[in-house]
Amino acid sequence: MLRGACIDVFRSEILGLVGQSGSGKSTLALAVLRLLDHAGASVGGRIELLGQDLTRCNERQLRDVRGRLASLIPQSPATALNPALRIGTQLREAWRAHSSEPWSSQEQLITELFTTANLSPPEIFLKRFPRELSIGQAQRVLIIMALLHSPPLLIGDKPTSALDMITQRAILDVLVRIGKQQKMGILFISHDLSTIATRCDRLAILHEGRIVECGHLKTVLAAPEHSYTKELIAAVPKWVL
Repeated sequence: MLRGACIDVFRSEILGLVGQSGSGKSTLALAVLRLLDHAGASVGGRIELLGQDLTRCNERQLRDVRGRLASLIPQSPATALNPALRIGTQLREAWRAHSSEPWSSQEQLITELFTTANLSPPEIFLKRFPRELSIGQAQRVLIIMALLHSPPLLIGDKPTSALDMITQRAILDVLVRIGKQQKMGILFISHDLSTIATRCDRLAILHEGRIVECGHLKTVLAAPEHSYTKELIAAVPKWVL
């Protein structure tokens, strides 16, 4: 359960959110996009995105927000893709949901993302069904889908956990680059402090449902204030940070 969690994600920055398993990281990601409502959970307080309070939006308004203004890269790709539709169909539907521009206008971006993600050429890969993909491939498809509309807010819930180290680094690099180019705010959720330390501008620590510390990455790493943050940093080899 989250209690009084308060964070800000600014344009052109990456905020890393770190915490142990069960601390509420994924819950926070789902709460921001009001996806917890579908699970019967309640969200209180205020969730502001570009001046709009999402807690006051109805489901129709939220559907316009999700994917266009804020995208989520979920942790479990196996349940996020429609098993009955080819990958190309799902990507095109995600594009058409929020844009009147032709799908062909995204050809250059799709090719670049597929190359970076170490996937087969789009003309081949887009014909596949989700059942024909590995978990890592499915995760990379979800990352590509989340970037289609260059949303102002991108939430990655352990987005590279199913990838090998080489592909993980390449994906993180492209997320950082596209995020800066498009002036996205990125909330990068992980339990791996070493990954966060190499990519993020600011760092937030979630412990037992509360944000116990938040600040500039170098400041938090050099002078942690909360006891849990100190323990977390102490558990990581110095050469990694």
